[in-house]
Amino acid sequence: MSAKPPFLNRLFKLLWNTVNTIRKIIVNLFFFGFLAIIIVAIATSDEEITIENQTALVLDLSGHIVDQKRYVDPFEAILSQNSQDNPDAEILLSDVLYVIENAAQDTRINALILNLSNLRSAGISKMTAIGDALNMFKQTGKQVIAMENSYNQNQYFLASYADQIYLNNQGMVSLDGLSRYRLFYKSALEKLKINTHVFRVGTFKSAVEPFIRDDMSEEDKAASNQLLADLWQSYSTIVADNRSIQPNQLVLDTDTYLAELNKADGDSAKMAMNLNWVDELLSAEQFRLAMIDLVGQDKDGKSFKKIHFADYLALSAPLPTFVETETIGIVVAKGNILNGTQPAGQIGGETTSEYLRRARLNDNIKAVVLRVDSPGGSAFASEQIRQEVLALKEAGKPVVVSMGSLAASGGYWISASANHIYATPTTLTGSIGIFGMFATFEDALTHLGINSDGVATSDWAGLSVTRSLSPNVKAVIQRHIERGYHEFISLVATERGMTLEQVDSIAQGRVWTGSRALELGLVDELGDMDEAISKAAELANLDKFDTKIIEQELSTEQLFIQQMMGATAAYIPTSIKQSTILEQMLSQWSSVIEDLSKFDDPKGMYLYCERCDF
Repeated sequence: MSAKPPFLNRLFKLLWNTVNTIRKIIVNLFFFGFLAIIIVAIATSDEEITIENQTALVLDLSGHIVDQKRYVDPFEAILSQNSQDNPDAEILLSDVLYVIENAAQDTRINALILNLSNLRSAGISKMTAIGDALNMFKQTGKQVIAMENSYNQNQYFLASYADQIYLNNQGMVSLDGLSRYRLFYKSALEKLKINTHVFRVGTFKSAVEPFIRDDMSEEDKAASNQLLADLWQSYSTIVADNRSIQPNQLVLDTDTYLAELNKADGDSAKMAMNLNWVDELLSAEQFRLAMIDLVGQDKDGKSFKKIHFADYLALSAPLPTFVETETIGIVVAKGNILNGTQPAGQIGGETTSEYLRRARLNDNIKAVVLRVDSPGGSAFASEQIRQEVLALKEAGKPVVVSMGSLAASGGYWISASANHIYATPTTLTGSIGIFGMFATFEDALTHLGINSDGVATSDWAGLSVTRSLSPNVKAVIQRHIERGYHEFISLVATERGMTLEQVDSIAQGRVWTGSRALELGLVDELGDMDEAISKAAELANLDKFDTKIIEQELSTEQLFIQQMMGATAAYIPTSIKQSTILEQMLSQWSSVIEDLSKFDDPKGMYLYCERCDF
């Protein structure tokens, strides 16, 4: 017998039928609308892309160059990930290198045009790898050309590898050097009556400084100055060599800049040419005509013969091999180190451990290259991953680490036990230190007339953000942090053949470039992925081998949906893809908050480098 009166039964049934009918209408409208888009896409699709002889490859690098793409929901992909000029897209470094290397041997390609207008970030180490590939491309006798309306510092680094750098005659080149400024909140927190409790070991472990100071400490200034100087030396030396100028001609002091600008009658573009930053000033139409002279007209006669990066990658991608041979496994550890299972683009203690375990249990995989591009994170998850590195070595499978743009703090922890460690000259590594931090709000609540009181069976049971910490509790937490630091430097000392005193002198949370890390004994050699793979093969005594990336594979359904989304992306109105500045800002804030909320180390201890964002 129903517990509800008949009237309520009829009312709820009516409401449910109404809601269900509306739901079905919405779902059907969406489904048939989406189906219509697919039909239109298929019916109006262009003819198959082909590459003619004497074609230019347009290397349009939009967004961020990464070692591993973050997981993107198919519906998000259609709005953001498939546009050639989308500044928020992600492009795999391995794909960029593959395309350049393949194009160098492709007789149909006779020039490469750099289109960098939407390049957001890459890191000097990744851009250097791309630059090396461009140099190999040029060695085949083919030209590399760069053309932009303006160049920022990152874009200009890659452009410097070109045979010819063109600049719009109303453009400019912005070279500013490097800096590190941030906001400090100590006084604001005091006014809000928020108590920040910090526990750390490491003179240079400055992640917590904004919460306990109103300015940068002298130790942090000294370390940051040295780090920026090393990074800028690498940047300026490479660019100056590429352009046959002196490094001090890149960033001018204000007096010299004004003098050079006056020589050019205030024309920034002309100044850039006078300083040999660029080779020629051209309008967009002049560049189009110049490229037509170089490679000829396309079929429409409106532009020059060209193929874009994404299209060339799709056409030239290697076919999968079905016969397994002796293999070097590649595991990418990119992003913050977090606990549990994490999607691509983040490092999960469980997830990355599973990838390493999968390599260990695969009889065809004889060695592993661990590609690390991480500022660190959870101490527990870092150790969880390192234990799997040790298990691989115990199974007789060598592990070689290839450090990308950064492998600091927890990123160094998971690298330390490898058989061999490679870093690039501009890799940011080290940051051997540990900290814990949280805030309590008892004073703020009291100010508002809210007080916490009660009883507990122990000091620990009553711990809360609404109550103050006793000195003894603080002492216990600090002791845990000190123990964590001792474990960190002991690990490094054991794995790198150093004494605790030697490690401590270069630890204390200080960040080093790869070049400095080599001098200090924290890494074994300077090199990138190719050198790491070769070393892994050498350690495993392999003459012939394949490589296999070990990662979370998409299901057949997910692949189908993403392909369908990609095919229909061009037919989605531009207005839907665009977002307001406010939405972009909120997105950035939400991602920061999401990352911080995931920091859930069981002991509240973090191996994290906050300075690794150059």
